[in-house]
Amino acid sequence: MATGIGRGNCRLAAGGKVSTASHRAQHAAEHRDNHLDEHRDEHRHEHRHEHRAGHQDEYRDQDRDLHKDLHRDLHKDLVLPYGDQLNDGVVQVSFTLPVAAGALAEEAARQAMRLMGLEDPQVAEAAAVGENATLRPMVVVGAATGQDAHTLGLDAILNYKGFAGNRGLEAYSAFKVINMGSQVPNEVLVAKAREAKADAILVSQVVTERNVHLANLTNLVELLEAEGLRDKVVLVVGGPRITHALAIELGYDAGFGPGTRPQDVASYLAQEIARRHVELGPLHE
Repeated sequence: MATGIGRGNCRLAAGGKVSTASHRAQHAAEHRDNHLDEHRDEHRHEHRHEHRAGHQDEYRDQDRDLHKDLHRDLHKDLVLPYGDQLNDGVVQVSFTLPVAAGALAEEAARQAMRLMGLEDPQVAEAAAVGENATLRPMVVVGAATGQDAHTLGLDAILNYKGFAGNRGLEAYSAFKVINMGSQVPNEVLVAKAREAKADAILVSQVVTERNVHLANLTNLVELLEAEGLRDKVVLVVGGPRITHALAIELGYDAGFGPGTRPQDVASYLAQEIARRHVELGPLHE
């Protein structure tokens, strides 16, 4: 894994909450800015026919001094990251390359950052991911199981289109998605997970009459345990009456309820699968 910094076209700033004193400083700075603009306009009006370089240099110096004052006044009460300066054009990126740690990997990182449009890229930190690391896509198998015929929520999370402008897991190159659709028997889902060497199983449960979903979800856990797969997959359930606490109680790793976005699930899966890979090694031979 490499962490690099370089200078690019975008400008970023990070900081904490602006205090009341900082707001006062901003107001004072804006007042000075307006005063300087008025003074400069008057000066230009009086000498509108003069375009000597000396005046242009004077305005440029005034602008530079003004920006320094603004930066000092506006940010003196903020807690900023070490080395951060507003509008300095420096960005930091982190990524993983399929190259053994060493000089070659660092040069590959610099080349990758140049392709991102960064100038003067530097590798700030580099470390080996692990001896058995792999960059293969994370395999996710999803289904609405039992008699549940509702796939709207499942499709919103898995399908490329997603919903409300939020792309589903199919849009992420890090995932290989197998959407089995609705009314999938638990036995069929488990068989597909084994065949695909799934890293994660996503189950959607919308029908909850007489708590039929509880029996169905419990049955899936029991089948995975009987097949020796429970510890090899991240098991997730979602639905309108699903909570994280309920999911944990039923033997699942996580539960997602109403309002869940595809990126919420993607982030959880990526982090949990990576954690298990580091702690337990590859889960599938």
